[in-house]
Amino acid sequence: MNTDLSNYRKSYEKQELLENNISDNPLEVFQKWFHEVDINFNTGETNAMTLSTIGLDGFPKNRVVLLKKFTHEGFIFFTNYESEKGKAISKNPNVCLSFFWPEAERQVIIKGRAEKISENLSDGYFESRPRGSQLGAIVSKQSDTITSRANLEQRLKNLEKEYDGKEIPRPDFWGGFMVKPNEIEFWQGRPNRLHDRIRFKLDKNLNWIMERLSP
Repeated sequence: MNTDLSNYRKSYEKQELLENNISDNPLEVFQKWFHEVDINFNTGETNAMTLSTIGLDGFPKNRVVLLKKFTHEGFIFFTNYESEKGKAISKNPNVCLSFFWPEAERQVIIKGRAEKISENLSDGYFESRPRGSQLGAIVSKQSDTITSRANLEQRLKNLEKEYDGKEIPRPDFWGGFMVKPNEIEFWQGRPNRLHDRIRFKLDKNLNWIMERLSP
């Protein structure tokens, strides 16, 4: 197989990113960008993000997960703590999140440390999920090998009967992580590949320092 992609090109010309038109707080910039993309562009899932971890085998691994909340402290997603990514974060909590919104010609790259959120916050989100998603979280031993799809679906049917008419408790192995950022980069596509890149980094006094990067 020999596929030449050298002619795949796009000129980025929609917007610009300048120091004098953004907040000096990157969490506020993220909030503004997120809402602009969510309202003005047909992205499908604006909250879809790539989570990068260092696995127990020493290799980095990326996967797409969904951002469920962001605050002045950080970015929250939910998963099985015993999954491959859960175990990777337990061993090495340094992670990277990235958002790519092609319709807006924007990227956001976030470096930070992942920490488990409180159990009551995980409980609250779990209770808000559809029953099917609640049962799915219990059924799936995420990242483990399974014998067949049929076996997975049979386990789901068994649980549906077990919890028929009952409240479904959140399993201990499932909950949220918050990624507390120490570096956030905003990327805005520009013509001639001279893209705008503004990076914020926390200094030793926990102040955000803004700097422009060469494209």
